[in-house]
Amino acid sequence: QVQLVESGGGLVQAGGSLRLSCAASGSIFSITTMGWYRQAPGKQRDLVATITNVGRTNYVDSVKGRFTISRDDVKNTVYLQMNSLKPEDTAVYYCYAFAWPVARNWDDYWGQGTQVTVSS
Repeated sequence: QVQLVESGGGLVQAGGSLRLSCAASGSIFSITTMGWYRQAPGKQRDLVATITNVGRTNYVDSVKGRFTISRDDVKNTVYLQMNSLKPEDTAVYYCYAFAWPVARNWDDYWGQGTQVTVSS
C-alpha cells in the first residue's frame, strides 16, 4: 500500500508564497507521475500540476509562471512552490501519485488534502 502525506498549507495574504510537500511511504517499487490537484468549495477537483519520473512537467494555465512543481525521487516526495498567490487559489490541495507498490498493481493514490487560503 502507498500512503501520501501532505504538509505546508495555511493562510497567506495575496501576493505571498507557500510551499507544499507530499511524501509517499510504503513498500513501493516505482512511482511515475506525481502531482497536485485542488478543489475549491462547491467545485470539482482540478489538475494544478504534474511531474513525471523523467522530469516532464505540466501546469494548468492559471498557475503557469507562478507555481513550480518538483520532486525528489530518493525521498519519494513531490513539492509545489506557489508564488504570487491569489484569492482564487484558495482550495484544498491534494497530492497524487501513480505508483507500483510491492505485491500490487499500478494504481492511483491520493493524499488527505491540505487547505490553502489566500486572503485579499
